[in-house]
Amino acid sequence: MNQMTRNTQQKTNMSLDNISHPVRSRPDELVPSRYALKVGEIDVMVISDGVLPLPTAMLAHDTDPAVRGAWLNDMFLPPDAFDWPLNVVVVRSGGRTILIDAGLGLDPALNLPRAGQLVQRLEAAGIDLASVTDVVLTHMHMDHIGGLLVDGVKDRLRPDLRIHVAAAEVKFWEAPDFTHVSMPDGFPDALRAAANRFAKEYRSQLRPFDKEHEVAPGVVVRRTGGHTPGHSVVRLASGGDRLTFAGDAVFAVGFDHPDWHNGFEHDPEEAARVRTRLLRELAGSGELLVATHLPFPSVGRVAVDGDTFRWVPIFWDY
Repeated sequence: MNQMTRNTQQKTNMSLDNISHPVRSRPDELVPSRYALKVGEIDVMVISDGVLPLPTAMLAHDTDPAVRGAWLNDMFLPPDAFDWPLNVVVVRSGGRTILIDAGLGLDPALNLPRAGQLVQRLEAAGIDLASVTDVVLTHMHMDHIGGLLVDGVKDRLRPDLRIHVAAAEVKFWEAPDFTHVSMPDGFPDALRAAANRFAKEYRSQLRPFDKEHEVAPGVVVRRTGGHTPGHSVVRLASGGDRLTFAGDAVFAVGFDHPDWHNGFEHDPEEAARVRTRLLRELAGSGELLVATHLPFPSVGRVAVDGDTFRWVPIFWDY
């Protein structure tokens, strides 16, 4: 049996135990919003939380606008603003259902109607919020915690829900430093308010870790720092298969220009070092990569391309 046939059979046989009704798309969904795959015996589903329109300067605020503009032109992207994808992942391993990040939520002050779709799209995938046993946060930026702050969501979650986040991340948001960021107006205040509210509402369910923690068999979260002091990645490993969810360690521009500074990075120089180190590791291992802001479903591999890297998307498996 070749690899493609094996993957197809795994996909066909995949089922999350918490699916309570047939998986179906909503009639207003014009594009797919979920993609399922197997990592060994671990079930994985990438779910789109929508898109977040942001200025293209956020890709590299430290770079000559003409150089940045040339890259955007080469990528057939608009020069001034474009839609940043928002991806989260649901993982099933060892009898636990794990939500990795929670999307943007619905902050009316930001007027972002095409984002914050997680709850509806979990429901469309047949995933009951009450079935989620664990949440892993790559960090506490609003577009990674906001889905848990939507009105009524907390009441639908299990009372014994465990939320895994780096201790350094929780500490950082007690007095966050925005000295080195370059965000649109209003975002620092919104990020600070969301993190403070989240820490207050979910404090009893937080399970902080220092460097690394195994959430379930083959599901390990590891702190990298850089983007935020407690930023973490999640590594899945089962039966020789591997997948890394990189959170905000990797952006689309980061393959060609891993040294460019993203406007949301609280320590951009360390973030660049983390990004380069992670991309080299993934290129060497050949494992799958998923990241929050890569185009949905954001499943692919990393190749070395001279002094930089190359993103190699998978062929979709139907």
